[in-house]
Amino acid sequence: MKIALMDSGIGLLAAAATMRRLRPDADLVLSSDPDGMPWGPRTPADLTERAVAVALAAAAHRPDALIVACNTASVHSLPALRAELEPAIPVIGTVPAIKPAAAAGGRVAIWATPATTGSPYQRGLIRDFAAGVRVTEVPCPGLADAVQYADEAAVAQAVAAAAALTPPDVTDVVLGCTHYELVEEPIRAALAERTGGAELVFHGSAEPVAIQALRRCGARPEPGLPRTGSLTVLLSGREESLSAAALGYAEGRLLAGENAAVGR
Repeated sequence: MKIALMDSGIGLLAAAATMRRLRPDADLVLSSDPDGMPWGPRTPADLTERAVAVALAAAAHRPDALIVACNTASVHSLPALRAELEPAIPVIGTVPAIKPAAAAGGRVAIWATPATTGSPYQRGLIRDFAAGVRVTEVPCPGLADAVQYADEAAVAQAVAAAAALTPPDVTDVVLGCTHYELVEEPIRAALAERTGGAELVFHGSAEPVAIQALRRCGARPEPGLPRTGSLTVLLSGREESLSAAALGYAEGRLLAGENAAVGR
């Protein structure tokens, strides 16, 4: 079984590492676009053109499914990607985990990029899945870029700014950008100070999309299998190795086969 994942940058690491844990035997293809990132400021048409190119680079390796591990690409490009690849290759998009966060009935904070915060897309998800729940949209300027380049100082600064905008009585936090899942621990630490140490529930997309991809392949999680799966890394279509920034995260080291027991 071969699973491909695509994103503008290293935000796909969280879902890829989850897939590696769930199916150690799966061959993984990671296709990103360092030559064209960031995708956020691009027009929808321009972004879709880049996303289709990244998807086609992955599709050339004949995966059994493709995970669009990028919220922005899922918003703007999913119809085009499905038109290009399905039914031959199932395409699984990424949606912020607003529905499960709201189901708990507490106070929800959605951390997302400035472009996504307040967007009709995110407001529609809130309307559809969080009606009657107290929801605060928290813009996180600079956080995705800081994560992409593994800039710990910039990550700390962006996380502190977003934490200051998060209500102190929040109970559930949606990580609405795939990059943010790579720095969940710094986010958790900053919010612990903000909330007085209250236990928070974090909601990411990595595990749901990985499980959905397996389902679309007719497979199921089997984490106890031997690790026999290969790893192919495509950077704007070129076959290369994981970047130094990617290896700065536990998820990247796990994918590379290194000891990832210690986080950043």
